[in-house]
Amino acid sequence: MRELIDTVKKAGVEILKIYAKDDFGVELKADESPITLADKAANKVIIEELKNLYPDIPILSEESKILSYDERKKWNQCFIVDPIDGTKEFIKRNGEFTVNIGLWKAGKMVEGIIYAPTKDLLYFTDKGSAFRLKDGIETKLPCEKTKTFTMVASNSHLNEATLEHLESLRSKYGTVEIKRVGSSLKMCMIAEGSADYYPRLGPTSEWDTAAAQAIVEASGAKIVKWGTEEALEYNKENILNPHISAKR
Repeated sequence: MRELIDTVKKAGVEILKIYAKDDFGVELKADESPITLADKAANKVIIEELKNLYPDIPILSEESKILSYDERKKWNQCFIVDPIDGTKEFIKRNGEFTVNIGLWKAGKMVEGIIYAPTKDLLYFTDKGSAFRLKDGIETKLPCEKTKTFTMVASNSHLNEATLEHLESLRSKYGTVEIKRVGSSLKMCMIAEGSADYYPRLGPTSEWDTAAAQAIVEASGAKIVKWGTEEALEYNKENILNPHISAKR
């Protein structure tokens, strides 16, 4: 996905233009989740770039019309895009939001790129390996190691089931450090090794996990269906994921 670094950075430029304004143009979608002018602007850039670079590969994006499964089931590959993962974090102005593009092919997530515009922080796959580009330094993942068992959890979606699970982990491991982070950055922490475990006992959609699935797997870690060792499936009839866990 190295060839899409310029694409996600272009999307990041448009996002930050709106991030600097007082009015984000927040609306609620049918599922009550928020969408902003930045989501729309980033989506426009990404779709145009992908169509120009890869005209033969279809695109499944959170912010574009989703084709019927009768049409999509014919695909043997597609890009899965989340123009801004962590729109709630964007609205809170905490900087913990990302641009996500994954490539699904022959039933598997094979490539991914994730960009955090406010941090100028990139995670991506290239030739079967995963990398982080931070402060101009490119590092192969994993590149960090936790001192104690570290669980990462959502800033905006930490529910009672997750808290109960955390207590069961503390009974098992004793000390469990917990880090609260927004967006797909949580799964990137698993990939880089700065966290050991991320349980998501709540709803996510394919575009929330697609790019991260490829990056995490290329780093030697896993994102699986909760309670199993099965990788998530993509371009399904229902684009919602089951509960998941990411782990190193």
